Amino acid sequence: MAALKLWGTLVLMVFVVSCKDQKEPLTAKDNGIDVDKPTISQIKKELDSKGFQTFDYIDEKTKDTVLMQQYFIAFLKIGPNRGQSEKEADSLQKLHLEHLGRMYELGYADISGPFGDEGEIRGITIYNVPTLQIADSLAHLDPMVAVGRLTIELHPWWAAKGFSLR
Repeated sequence: MAALKLWGTLVLMVFVVSCKDQKEPLTAKDNGIDVDKPTISQIKKELDSKGFQTFDYIDEKTKDTVLMQQYFIAFLKIGPNRGQSEKEADSLQKLHLEHLGRMYELGYADISGPFGDEGEIRGITIYNVPTLQIADSLAHLDPMVAVGRLTIELHPWWAAKGFSLR
């Protein structure tokens, strides 16, 4: 009986010690996977439901799925109405920058800027909207375009979702 009691105590001690050393099961987060980050298929489904054009492919080198989205690139070109005074041109430039700021705040534009030369194309804006018609409407709300100081040339443009400029 004493041997049985000793055996029971030993089993209990081994159980307690083994439970104490047992780690919690590993989770996706423990393995470096951001469980709060949406998957490519979730992002694609959301974009598609909003009318965006997308496609995906497997990168042969990394074996990652790359999601491509259609954006619209607006080339801002020299317009026919360039006769404003310096004061008027400065005022239009301020309104132009305010317009672009609103486009960023609303999520309609992702990047824009002037070119560094004096060519016909003065700058670009990349619109993150579902259709060419929406991009065209937003681009024509720009005060510089509205008065004819700039004109717009729009093109559909594909880029990988989530990649950044380096």
